[in-house]
Amino acid sequence: MSRYAVGDLQGCLKPLQCLLAEVGFQPEQDQLWLVGDLVNRGPDSLETLRYLYSIRSSLRITLGNHDLHCLALARGATDRGRHPSLDALLNAPDCGELMDWLQQQALVLRSDDGRYLMSHAGIPPAWSSDQAISLSSEIETVLQSPQADDFFNEMYGDEPRRWSDKLSGLPRLRAITNHLTRMRVCNADGELELQFKGALADIPQGYRPWFEWQKPNARKETLIFGHWAALECQTGRDDIIALDSGCVWGREMTMLDMDSGELYRCTCDA
Repeated sequence: MSRYAVGDLQGCLKPLQCLLAEVGFQPEQDQLWLVGDLVNRGPDSLETLRYLYSIRSSLRITLGNHDLHCLALARGATDRGRHPSLDALLNAPDCGELMDWLQQQALVLRSDDGRYLMSHAGIPPAWSSDQAISLSSEIETVLQSPQADDFFNEMYGDEPRRWSDKLSGLPRLRAITNHLTRMRVCNADGELELQFKGALADIPQGYRPWFEWQKPNARKETLIFGHWAALECQTGRDDIIALDSGCVWGREMTMLDMDSGELYRCTCDA
């Protein structure tokens, strides 16, 4: 069995299929890890989800902020920020089936061999790996419960900006979600600046990339994340791997061979 991890798809199906063909991916025996943001903005959100659903037994997925937003739109929890690229998906006859499947996915995953830990935006340095998995499970539990609509209604917003174990209720769930799906930079106290989306050179004073606050090799696992296209996959670290190379912006889609460490890239024309 071979294992591959791919950065943000955002409805770009052809580059994904290009990468899978390049490595000879075989769904019946290989694993494909997807770092989230499967849909939105790109040309083929509906066909991307349909394809992924068809090979779902070979997938390991962590949800991204765009995936959660799509779920909120589909469930009627919001009507704002609906990108036209989602119209075909949200109006499709199989939308309900696809959304039910998407809603069952995790926010943090650890590989069976303990080598990798994956989430969409990263793992806050103050959280242990076990804590991240535990907090992810809180979101997964509510997503699969009758309280899911309440969660989607209250999911939006930047507060609270700093994690505390004392948080409870919907603010706690929002904080977990923001850290795992929207985080890019934070300050020394762990306070997030969630409106920043730019390049390293433009980070506001007092803030640094979340991964720079974590000591090298502080975890047993290598972290895999996406979300930050302007980072251009540059972490300067071997133990923290960024995979969002801006495919939906016309740049590249990046795939990691999780066993050899080799990177593959396909040029995108989204």
